[in-house]
Amino acid sequence: MMELPRPRIGQRIAELSTPLPLIDEEKLAANIARVQAYMDRNGLAFRPHIKTHKIPAIASQQVKAGAQGINCQKITEAEIFATAGFEDLLITFNILGAEKLERLAALNARISGLKVVADSEMTVRGLSCAFSQTRPLTVLVECDTGGGRCGVQTPEEAIALADTITAAPGLTFGGILTYPKADTEEAVEAFFAATLAGLAARGIPCPIVSNGGTPSLFSAHKVTSATEHRAGTYVYNDRAMARSGHCSLDDCAMHILATVVSRPTEGRAILDAGSKALTSDLLGFADYGMIVEYPDAVITGLSEEHGTVDLSKVQGRRPEIGEKVRIIPNHTCVVSNLFDAMTFHRDGIVTRVEEVAARGLVW
Repeated sequence: MMELPRPRIGQRIAELSTPLPLIDEEKLAANIARVQAYMDRNGLAFRPHIKTHKIPAIASQQVKAGAQGINCQKITEAEIFATAGFEDLLITFNILGAEKLERLAALNARISGLKVVADSEMTVRGLSCAFSQTRPLTVLVECDTGGGRCGVQTPEEAIALADTITAAPGLTFGGILTYPKADTEEAVEAFFAATLAGLAARGIPCPIVSNGGTPSLFSAHKVTSATEHRAGTYVYNDRAMARSGHCSLDDCAMHILATVVSRPTEGRAILDAGSKALTSDLLGFADYGMIVEYPDAVITGLSEEHGTVDLSKVQGRRPEIGEKVRIIPNHTCVVSNLFDAMTFHRDGIVTRVEEVAARGLVW
């Protein structure tokens, strides 16, 4: 297999082959510092979700800034980060099936701080069977506080499942967790408070109360029962986070560098960034990203290698064939899973290239 040339340290980003994701070092560092400072001010432990970047070197930056452990979504992600030296790992996904449970047990034997979640007795039974003869596994109850994804539906169900975990061989009850809708702190606090009261009445300690999400992250202090917060997208930020008010477009550390390869008409341009470089997630937008140099241009469609741009609203100069442009993606986390490496720069000069070590791992 032919190896493509990698960007070189000291190279100008204008010289790089496209399409290519770029990470601005200054914005990355500022995003990490801003969120960690907020958590520190409000007495919350912070657990970054690595699904946004999937890069151990960035997780190291987050932990060095003050983060307490990391959040993964797959066993394979956790294995890679454990190999990189991380011990305090939380996997926020129901883990089922003999093959996954075998790998989970092997991972738990390697590191001391592994934690998982469960939202059903079936999941708890499987975990208990796998861990009854090994080092105990810490399990949190996942709660649906309005997000409409996984999670028990009521505080009463959370308390009952905590009872089940406490009684299960090989398991230790570690706490409760939610991934809520944005701006629902009051509902999250009500659910947590009722659950904690019920657990206390049964004499069940609840060391971790974990809230999550980037969009309304700076309201996390309103969930007064929480002991920690989890967030991922904040580290790069994206167009959706700017729309939510979490950040400004200037805080977006990831850009996709693309080249104008065709101008078939006065009002249309074609980029070399299609669905294999830009996420097809719309997230409520009518287009597929914002071109920094031409904010009035509209990326109206993506095929695999082509991005179609409507220039009809662009006043004055329009992009020319061969010109390179930068795109702020709608959803940065998906872009991370489309590339083998991320190219970092400072003031347009390449500083490093990091492998996206945990990309494409689906089991």
